[in-house]
Amino acid sequence: MSDCFLGALESLDLSENQLSGHLTNQFGEFKSLKMIRLSGNSLYGPIPVNLGNLLSLQTLNMASNKLTGNLPESLGQLFNLKFLHVEDNKLEGVVSEIHFANLTNLMDLYASGNNFTLKVRSNWIPPFSLTSLGLGSWNLGFGSTIPQWLDSQKNVWELDLSSTGISGEVPSWIWDVQYLNLSHNHLHGKIPDIINSDLMCLSSNKFSGPLPKVGSDVSDLDLSNNSFSGDISQFLCGIGNETTYSLDVLKLEGNRLTGEIPDCWIKWSSIRVLNLGDNNMFGSIPNSIGFLTNMLSLNLQNNKFSGHIPFSLRNCTKLVNVDLAGNELDGKMPAWIGTRLLNLRFLVLRANKLSGEISPDICNLNSLQILDISNNGISGIIPRCVDNFTAMATKGSFVNQTGGVVYTYYGTGVFAESVSVATKGSESHYDTILPLVTNIDLSKNNLSGDIPKELTSLVELRSLNLSGNHLTGLIPSNIGDMKQLESLDLSSNSLSGEMPNSFSVMPSLNYLNVSYNKLTGKIPESTQLRGFDSSSFIGNDLCGPPLTSNCISSGGPKNEHDNGSDDHEPSSSEIEWFYVFLSSGYAVGLSIFCTTLILKKSWREAYFEFMEEMWNRVYVYFYIKWRKLTRTSV
Repeated sequence: MSDCFLGALESLDLSENQLSGHLTNQFGEFKSLKMIRLSGNSLYGPIPVNLGNLLSLQTLNMASNKLTGNLPESLGQLFNLKFLHVEDNKLEGVVSEIHFANLTNLMDLYASGNNFTLKVRSNWIPPFSLTSLGLGSWNLGFGSTIPQWLDSQKNVWELDLSSTGISGEVPSWIWDVQYLNLSHNHLHGKIPDIINSDLMCLSSNKFSGPLPKVGSDVSDLDLSNNSFSGDISQFLCGIGNETTYSLDVLKLEGNRLTGEIPDCWIKWSSIRVLNLGDNNMFGSIPNSIGFLTNMLSLNLQNNKFSGHIPFSLRNCTKLVNVDLAGNELDGKMPAWIGTRLLNLRFLVLRANKLSGEISPDICNLNSLQILDISNNGISGIIPRCVDNFTAMATKGSFVNQTGGVVYTYYGTGVFAESVSVATKGSESHYDTILPLVTNIDLSKNNLSGDIPKELTSLVELRSLNLSGNHLTGLIPSNIGDMKQLESLDLSSNSLSGEMPNSFSVMPSLNYLNVSYNKLTGKIPESTQLRGFDSSSFIGNDLCGPPLTSNCISSGGPKNEHDNGSDDHEPSSSEIEWFYVFLSSGYAVGLSIFCTTLILKKSWREAYFEFMEEMWNRVYVYFYIKWRKLTRTSV
């Protein structure tokens, strides 16, 4: 490059492209550069050391790449640097005071999502005054508390110390930070009322006591997976009725909250994410929840809620996720779910006391990925319109969908959807890869009828569980069209007929259970099916590997232990086959003998001479015997 170009370039923005490869050392030759933005690419390798020569640099953004190695100490010489973003890479190593030696103008330091270890003196006073600081996932030292040097950063309005291993109580001044993320640590104590903050994420700590009051301007609050106790009436309804709130996200799951859900949701109409799951709450779900018309996600799982699913919930037409699993809800499964909640992607109602039939209207949920109504009292048939689940029926519909279902982005993280899915005999929790998860679980109900062949058109379905029902008829012959299916459980039904041969062409299948049905015949031959445990096929009239029952030519099973038994009585079919083989052998032998006599003259003459001699001997023998008898009688 020409010296003129190297000296003139002041701004370089190549962010959010598809760049890959190493960073060139030529960056150090752009002496006039004030801004470098390379974020959102696939760059890898180390950060060039000679970036420390760019003394005019004010903005350096290399976030969300695949950069490795250490953070160069030379960056500490960039005295004009204001904004440093290296978050979400694979950087590692020790970061010391040298890295910040001359960064007197630094305002924003985002470095979360790396594997750095911070080593500074306990009385260190930084040369900068930050407004934003992200150290999430850093190692701040085993058993360490919130660093004392942070006390000098009075202008910080955004702070991320998540997953840093810090413990102890939180200094009082930190509660005034506008965007605060202290999640996944070992912090404890009680939390004061949250008035000035905009966003607060304190999940997965050891905070206790009653829930704090929140100000009307708080937008996102995550207090999940702590030890908060008491009811939530004071939290939700404690301030006068004239107060309305701006809260978008409220996550209180995984605590020790008790009591009923109060009927004052009209003041919280801005809520988009509500999670009260995994507590000890009880009572009915109030009708005022229907005022949350902006709600995208509702999670009340694993409490003791009873009564019907409120009719007013039909007003929440933007819902993407409804998870009411593990409660005591009764009544019929609402038909309006399929006519009003048309944006649903995740519907989880398992382990309740719901009854009635599955309305065909549920097939209107074109975006549905997870349908779990297992362990209820649902009866009737499986709707034949299931092929209308477009998201699961369209090949490749989930390609390139990664990163989770995100509701809120902020500088230090995201609020993303999470769903618990029961599959392969265990329960798994999905968040980051949730867009790739597809599951239908109708197990442990009272469903009857056959398995609709339309179900096999769901080519993107990864888990199907129909076990523990009263299903009859044949397994659809084209079950092998479900190439993405990883888990299939049809056990404990009354299915009959043979297992379709298409089972042998399901490359993704790694869990199969067809036990305790009325299936007959031979298990289709494939290395994959041979690898399953024999318990997956017991309780049927099946034969062939992996079962020990061998298959005879008629297709039925034959037990190995019966071979050679002295008191084994042959069946009528075995006796019939014995005579067939005996007659066939006699006919073949006779035809060979006769053909030989016709074609070979010497054999024919010898044969007739032999027969004539034998005839003469027999004639003479019987003649002599006859003469002796006549003489004796005279």
